[in-house]
This record gives sequence, C-alpha cells and structure tokens, in this order.
Amino acid sequence: MSRIGKKPIIIPPEVEIKVEDNLLRAKGPKGEASLSIPKDLKVTLSGQTLKVVPVTNTREANILWGTTRAHLNNLIKGLVEEFKKELEIEGVGYRASVENGNLVLKVGFINLVNLKIPEGIKVEVEKNTIKIAGCSKEKVGQFAAQVRRVKPVEPYKGKGIHYVGEKIRRKAGKKLATTAS
Repeated sequence: MSRIGKKPIIIPPEVEIKVEDNLLRAKGPKGEASLSIPKDLKVTLSGQTLKVVPVTNTREANILWGTTRAHLNNLIKGLVEEFKKELEIEGVGYRASVENGNLVLKVGFINLVNLKIPEGIKVEVEKNTIKIAGCSKEKVGQFAAQVRRVKPVEPYKGKGIHYVGEKIRRKAGKKLATTAS
C-alpha cells in the first residue's frame, strides 16, 4: 500500500481538470498540461479533490500508485505557481545570454555553447545568474541539469556553473615544499 498514493489532491479553484479514459488534462493560469495515466490505475474526480486508485492488486500497480499521484500533484501545483531553478556562473570572462530561443554560454571553451530552450520554459539571465522557470517540474529540473552539465564546478578554483546555494567542496591544491638549508 502506498502512503503517498492514498492522499487526495486538493485542486485549486482556478484549475480546470478533465479526465478522459487514461488521459488527464489540466488548465490553469500558468498554462495547460496533460498526463497519461497507467492502465493499472484509475483517477477519480469528486468536487475539488482528485484521487488515484489502483484498479488491480499487482506489484506494478502498487509501484506506479504513489509515483502517479506525485506527478499529478506537481502538474497541478505548476499550473498555479511556476517551478524555478537558479544557476550561478563563476569564472573570469564566463557569461550567458538568451538569443533567438537559445541559451548561449561562454564558459571557457573555444566555441560558444548553444542550448535550445525547451517549449514551456522561460530563461532569464541577470549578470552571472541564470533563472529557469516553467510549469513542468520535470522540464525545469532537466534543463537546469543540462545547463549545469556544460561546465561543472571544478574543485580547485570553483569555476563553473552551479545551483545558487549549492555547497562546493574545495580542494587545497598543491603546496610548495619548503626546503630548509
């Protein structure tokens, strides 16, 4: 039995939900989204609450029960308030900009790195901070990880791209041996 799957999802009044067969469609102030429901589960809508119930008593149904409920909850939460991630660029001459639907990074390589911004994601660049926002938690997290993977932080000088507030483990580096003569 899933403890997470048993919890009902409270739907905010500004979100409209339609359940058709194995597809749930939701519309809110920040956009539209849909999620396909696995065949072993059933979603019931009663008033302003949404419940996920397993149809069969199989191992797969129990595994998917809590996961599907969490995905539905994130989908509804994202339609009301956007999910956000902030990345910070550290390094002399390292820059970022948004041009023609691409995030352009200058992070110490010979060529500029162009990353196509996925649909439904907004990217803003202020000085050395990249702000990523969108209604899909998965897309925001995936794109932030993709940007971070371009130039991970190196442990000696701390140069690279990292999340704001992320603790970076620094190494001491080589120390010169003093010779006593």
